Amino acid sequence: MIIREAKKEDISQIQIVRNSVKENTLSDPNLVTDLDCQEFLTERGKSWVCEIDDKIVGFSIVDLKENNIWALFLHPDFENQGIGRELHHVMLNWYFDQTDKNVWLGTSPNTRAENFYRKAGWKEIGTHGKEIKFEMTFDHWKNTNL
Repeated sequence: MIIREAKKEDISQIQIVRNSVKENTLSDPNLVTDLDCQEFLTERGKSWVCEIDDKIVGFSIVDLKENNIWALFLHPDFENQGIGRELHHVMLNWYFDQTDKNVWLGTSPNTRAENFYRKAGWKEIGTHGKEIKFEMTFDHWKNTNL
């Protein structure tokens, strides 16, 4: 298993992973274009991928402009192996090395993702559309992940 920064050349495999998930699915896969992904990878923030046998099986993307976790997804065949936790950790360490601003995300209620973020220390602060809105503070992250 290799965790590394994502490159533009990874976008096609990132899209495969994003469209393979069973929860938090896109109503229309065309809603997130390759150009959207490229903008987040190269202009708005940073992304990481997990590779196993030269195949991307998970990825995370953080957006510095909106202080938002834009994506954290795993291919269903690779769940429950600690990959999501590792991608999450690398992403938040990088984010809080760049800024001390709170970061937020939205995820569907009653999902494994909701449980994952609660266990990781995210605090529910309201809703974002139909999703639960969570927030992580600089102090909470640094004090619990040293």
